[in-house]
Amino acid sequence: QVQLVESGGGLVQPGGSLRLSCTASGSIFSINDMAWYRQTPGKERELVADITRDGSTNYADPVKGRFSISRDNAKNTVYLQMNSLKPEDTAVYYCMSFIATFQTGYSRNYWGQGTQVTVSS
Repeated sequence: QVQLVESGGGLVQPGGSLRLSCTASGSIFSINDMAWYRQTPGKERELVADITRDGSTNYADPVKGRFSISRDNAKNTVYLQMNSLKPEDTAVYYCMSFIATFQTGYSRNYWGQGTQVTVSS
């Protein structure tokens, strides 16, 4: 069984910063791509940023230059540093990872439970 646990969400004023963390645990053989998504009520979940195992990154246009994704492979953890936050960044943020387990040997995606980020004065 694999679990992804997120932390770091909360309330922040416009222009502020937050750092989200997501750690995978369980019967993990390998972790490939890791990513952050976000979702607001009535909208589809959207990709914020993703990172390959070797550190190549990709960002959605609305967050380019403000957000930074990174990972620590030794800790099975992915981070999202969010700077210059705007009210429109308010959402539930979810981490997602492609993980191969010892039981199956093949990768599939796993999701965290989500963490609320609210940007408001």
